[in-house]
Amino acid sequence: MAAALLLILMERRLARDTGSKNLSAEFFLPAGALFCTVAGYYALHPMMEAAKAGQGPWSFMTLHAFSFAFFGLKTLAVLALAWRTSSHIKV
Repeated sequence: MAAALLLILMERRLARDTGSKNLSAEFFLPAGALFCTVAGYYALHPMMEAAKAGQGPWSFMTLHAFSFAFFGLKTLAVLALAWRTSSHIKV
């Protein structure tokens, strides 16, 4: 979470220094990864624990599928960010 926040702050600083007012993919990719992490840990995890105990409206497998989808989206966001960052580096 700290790395995502750092990347978001760095992107906003670069945008401010260059005078850009638009939000770029370099902002949305770490923000999306951060959202998936927070939603999975603070929303889905407690619901999954309740589902294991037989409580809540959704089954454990349904919640596990949502968790897996968030993990997949987070992985794609981080890979896309790494690819975009590596294409900007000049050797």
